[in-house]
Amino acid sequence: MKKSVAAGLGACAVALAFAAKDPVIMTVNGVDVPRSEFEYLYNKNSQQQINPQTLDEYVEMFKLYKMKVADAKAEGIDTTAAFLKETAQYRHDLAAPYLTDSVYINQLVKEAYDRSLEEVEAYHIMLFKTRDAAVNASLRQRADSLRDVLRGGGDFADLAVRYSQDRGSKNRGGWMGWIVAGAYPAAFELEAYSLPEGAISDVVESPVGYHILKGGKHRKARGKVQVSHILKLTQGKDDAGMAQAKKEIDSLYNVVKSAPETFNAVASANSEDRGSARQGGMLPWFGAGEMVAEFDSVAFSLADGEISEPVKTTYGYHIIRRYDSQEVPSLEKMKPQAIARITNPQDPRFKLVRDRQTAAFAKKHKGSLNAKTVAALRADVERQGLDSLLFAKWTVAPSGDLPVASIDGKARKVSDFMSAISYLRVPASANAVEAFDDNLDTYYNSLLVDAEELSLEQSEPDYRNLLKEYIDGSLLYEVSVRKVWDKAAKDTEGLRSFFERNRDNYKWTEPHAKGFLVQASNDSVAGLIRERAAQLAPDTLVQTLRREFKGNIAVDKVLVSKGTNAMVDNIMFGAPQVQPSNVKYKVYFMINPRVLMEPEEVNDVKGLVTSDYQNEFQAEWENELRRKYPVSVNEKVLRQVRRTGR
Repeated sequence: MKKSVAAGLGACAVALAFAAKDPVIMTVNGVDVPRSEFEYLYNKNSQQQINPQTLDEYVEMFKLYKMKVADAKAEGIDTTAAFLKETAQYRHDLAAPYLTDSVYINQLVKEAYDRSLEEVEAYHIMLFKTRDAAVNASLRQRADSLRDVLRGGGDFADLAVRYSQDRGSKNRGGWMGWIVAGAYPAAFELEAYSLPEGAISDVVESPVGYHILKGGKHRKARGKVQVSHILKLTQGKDDAGMAQAKKEIDSLYNVVKSAPETFNAVASANSEDRGSARQGGMLPWFGAGEMVAEFDSVAFSLADGEISEPVKTTYGYHIIRRYDSQEVPSLEKMKPQAIARITNPQDPRFKLVRDRQTAAFAKKHKGSLNAKTVAALRADVERQGLDSLLFAKWTVAPSGDLPVASIDGKARKVSDFMSAISYLRVPASANAVEAFDDNLDTYYNSLLVDAEELSLEQSEPDYRNLLKEYIDGSLLYEVSVRKVWDKAAKDTEGLRSFFERNRDNYKWTEPHAKGFLVQASNDSVAGLIRERAAQLAPDTLVQTLRREFKGNIAVDKVLVSKGTNAMVDNIMFGAPQVQPSNVKYKVYFMINPRVLMEPEEVNDVKGLVTSDYQNEFQAEWENELRRKYPVSVNEKVLRQVRRTGR
């Protein structure tokens, strides 16, 4: 009993301390507004205004702002599905920077950049993974056995030829050539760069397979090059075909060597790499490891503009011309790409970042998984897989009511988790257990992230103020649409009546011409248009003429002041004749033309009238708000704001 009383008093003390730091500056319809929120919006408003309002002026505007928010809530706008969805997304987006472990991510980025400054010689023996977890377990055991043989003195090149499934490197004793950072899966890259020369790695798992690496040499990264090439293929050819290819490439080499300016034309006409031949032999920029080793070695050894002698690769014979080169980009330029890679769920570093985040938030929010429930559920998954019977059991009482996790002292039912993954169907196997574990980790992390998002409103003033500004601003917009903008725009009869009552407010200082401006292909068509127009009502005239005289007419309803349109000025105000605005047409004239000194109807000045009509609704609405919602201002706190000048 004493303990609970003490805990309650402690909570009150925290609340009182928070209130002392952030006192209430006003209360609107029973809702308190803290000083921090008022100051944040007041300062932001002052910075955005050319002539900032005085504090007293702003207070009056702020009262109305909060009354409108109260009215939006009274209308139930804050409970609509669309509003809740939009707000949840904004909350999530706004919280993202606060949830990101930027220090750790920057550390991973720096490590990736440091690796990009070097190229490393890579050797591996590879076994491809399958979709069957049991088969993969067997492959992993085979890889472990090969590693043990290698560490016992086995010959790497021999074992690579015999067992590696990477056809690109196995016949070269597992040699992959020189690789650069960012070109291979992260786990493979990390091992290749960290392994001492000649050392044998543990088995490395990547998304595509199991690898045993042998450490190679390191050298300074050479960046990227841009080259074009001419290729004569030898793949699949017999000795005679290969000899013919060599003869042809030597002949082409003599041509481009004596006339380098013809290289692109010769490539287009003769290269058997048809993709690049269409571009004059030009290849995309590439770095180390992206081309076969022989091609790579020659391309990087050339000077810009230099042409190589014929080069033999597994594809055939190439003549290479180098055009340009790039150094390794700076850390700042590489950073966005590195972050995108690290935060890709397919990258193993994504799991490192997520697990680190989970551990930090679990500590902060007293988070834990219920070991007993998880063990029982995992045993069922292992026995029967992720099937409909499993979900039927674990989404209803009593099993579904068991706690799967606890966050901030609040238990989460296992049924919530199972409902979230109910779409999964995996037969009983290691795959099912793996899918279960991965999804449980993701679910637990999402619970902790949600808890942290909610706590941000207390711990981060900037976040709290931005979120509150967005929510209230959205409510203000939606209620204004209902109470003012749509109400005025859709009230056709009211708008017309308002115009008639206030005609004197919409006088023109310049005469206006009104009618239908027509441009026609010739005089004969113009005559036909005049005849047809006489049969049509004004509301259908434009649409009908455009349809019936398609290709021979341009017609628009116009209301323009003198000096605005040269063709109208010629017809209505005696200005010189001009050429039609569209050269396709030879003749222009007006249907039902007249000169007006003032608007005929509300549509002639609809924008102005609508705006004024909205202002009338706005004034009526604001008067209603003042009567409807009580406001009290804490003058003491307001004086403190005035004294601090904030």
